[in-house]
Amino acid sequence: MHICFVEYQISEDHANEYRAWMKIRQAENSGFQLFEGTDQPLLFVEVWEAPGEEAAMAIKKERCSERSSWHAMVKWVPRGASGIHAWTFRPING
Repeated sequence: MHICFVEYQISEDHANEYRAWMKIRQAENSGFQLFEGTDQPLLFVEVWEAPGEEAAMAIKKERCSERSSWHAMVKWVPRGASGIHAWTFRPING
């Protein structure tokens, strides 16, 4: 198993709009978990599980693509697309 980890900050002015939009996304996509920073409110992390490296890279590509339906949220990120960071990880044991 691999994961794709996506991190970004949401502008306070758009927090409610983001939360409503993301609630729909979570209902449509059960493949990820969403976390909010406890030390940094409005800092969000999505953790996507993937069966392998290729699948994790595909999630990252889709999640960051300007053509993706996920791109709509860029307007709520203070630095726009450059404020969305995505990485893939592989297990180191097992």
